[in-house]
Amino acid sequence: MEGRPAGVDVCVIGAGAAGMMCAAVAGQRGLSVVLVDHAQRLAEKIRISGGGRCNFTNLQVGPENFLSDNPHFSRSALSAYGPADFIALVRQHGISFHEKHKGQLFCDQSSQQIIDMLKAECDRGGVQWRMPWSVEAVQQAANGFELSGPNGTIRCRSVVIATGGLALPQVGASDFGLKIARQFGHKVVEPRPALVPLTFDAASWERFVGLAGVSLEARVATGEGRKKQTFLEDMLFTHRGLSGPGILQISSYWKPGASIQVNLAPGQDLGEQLIKAKPGNKQQLSSVLGALWPRRLVDCWLGDLGLTRLADLSDKVLRQLGQDIHAWALTPKGTEGYKKAEVMSGGVDTKGLNQRSMESALVPGLYFIGETVDVTGWLGGYNFQWAWSSGVACGKSLMPA
Repeated sequence: MEGRPAGVDVCVIGAGAAGMMCAAVAGQRGLSVVLVDHAQRLAEKIRISGGGRCNFTNLQVGPENFLSDNPHFSRSALSAYGPADFIALVRQHGISFHEKHKGQLFCDQSSQQIIDMLKAECDRGGVQWRMPWSVEAVQQAANGFELSGPNGTIRCRSVVIATGGLALPQVGASDFGLKIARQFGHKVVEPRPALVPLTFDAASWERFVGLAGVSLEARVATGEGRKKQTFLEDMLFTHRGLSGPGILQISSYWKPGASIQVNLAPGQDLGEQLIKAKPGNKQQLSSVLGALWPRRLVDCWLGDLGLTRLADLSDKVLRQLGQDIHAWALTPKGTEGYKKAEVMSGGVDTKGLNQRSMESALVPGLYFIGETVDVTGWLGGYNFQWAWSSGVACGKSLMPA
């Protein structure tokens, strides 16, 4: 994709979800916009999202579905451009979709449709492309900024940083946005992997290695008191630890050194169910529990106890067994890191940004949107909605030179 601007109103760095959305809105308002990205292939993160079908938003989006040092920061952008607005755009482009689970919306066919839609909206706004094109430096200049790289220089009135976070470095993620923020005096909330599988010490996890691939619904929690966070979702055992939607959700709230609490049979009282089934029951405990719980998990959890006849076990033993299953406490060693993380938590401190425009409070004409900002959504389309909402908020506020 070629570009020819010597000086433009806006340069958007990062042609991902937030960047393309912002560029399209600004371009359609009549601003001259150049969109820059270092990648060879457009919007790879969108392409691989949602198993290739792009979970592009969620019907239940609200500020409470986002993590940030300033939990109210996202409210303005989400209110001004919410799920219904993006859904209308998707319908306008004839993209069919479906609700999969808890308000999550996916394309019926392919995530490529969302990429094509955003590209078409940019083209409609006359957005000029420079891709692949690397930016090595951003400097303030007369009446704006100067961006320089191995391919030349771009001069613009405003710069929008939409380069995302550190998650999935294998598809081009980098810390470029955070470096630019620090360069211009912005504080950065310490970044870390989020929506990521949790890992455990190899010795302590050895007992559960054979459960890799076992999945079940679980209630997962971490934190104490008012800061306690709980999710009821599927959980997956892996060779190194735990994954699945419930674990990915809780990973964003988990702090190193803290424990997580897992109810492996939510909505049931296994201890009391076993006690009720006990009188005269000559079946082995593993057989009885196996009718209520995944059999591989039963055999691993019970060990030799599973060979005992249910009738021969005391109510105390069965009640304790139920308690252990419903309140399994364990302490992760860490996470699978940015290579397996869906997103980055942390980012540019929102205290230095205008919540309506995403403009820097320190440097007029400098904007930060999307994942680069300290706003991290839950699993299930929330992060894409933040990309759309923050991109539109920024696109509508940009001014011509």
